[in-house]
Amino acid sequence: MVTRVFLVDDQALVRGGFRMLIEAEDDLEVVGEASDGQEALNRLRTVTADVVLMDVRMPVLDGVETTRRLLADGNPARVLVLTTFDLDEYVFAALKAGASGFLLKDARPDELLSAIRDIAAGDAVMAPSATRRLLDHVVPTLPGEPPSRDDTRLDDLTARELEVLREIAAGATNTEIGARLYMAEGTVKTHVGRLLSKLGVRDRVGLVLLAFEVGLRPDR
Repeated sequence: MVTRVFLVDDQALVRGGFRMLIEAEDDLEVVGEASDGQEALNRLRTVTADVVLMDVRMPVLDGVETTRRLLADGNPARVLVLTTFDLDEYVFAALKAGASGFLLKDARPDELLSAIRDIAAGDAVMAPSATRRLLDHVVPTLPGEPPSRDDTRLDDLTARELEVLREIAAGATNTEIGARLYMAEGTVKTHVGRLLSKLGVRDRVGLVLLAFEVGLRPDR
């Protein structure tokens, strides 16, 4: 099956580069593009896309609000946020709005293509090198209430599940978690599945956000 990709970026050269890269792949195709969020919302009402590559900093309507409105309208497309800055406060807001992940614009071509395929398959993608910096430096500057000591969402987790959740919050992949906690990758996947079920979140992005909200910080 061919994955349909829609491009949203205010720079024509960036969109052109992404289009060339994506359309060189047999299993991917670009079905449309837009230069700002409002144009994207208008076009995505008539164009069907599986994955939307969404810039966060755009005129007219930024990527955060565009993501929120797109998903609120029930559009089934999954959103992959692209950002130039790994300490971009917009990224956290976009994830809260429902984006399925984020990637830095200077990622290697193979990383971008892999991220598109992973997002289309229902996985979540977070740039591991930036995840901890995002949580440590950006999130504390955002408005909102501090984590409550009365939060009970982690009470039903086992000690091992807490370890896995802490690793996820640090941006570790399943392979990295397995190596650090001396577990087979299949076992890690089982723990991740249990975390999603117990905590009532839809994907890995939700686990990272919840870990911050309850004050579970990475050890490193």
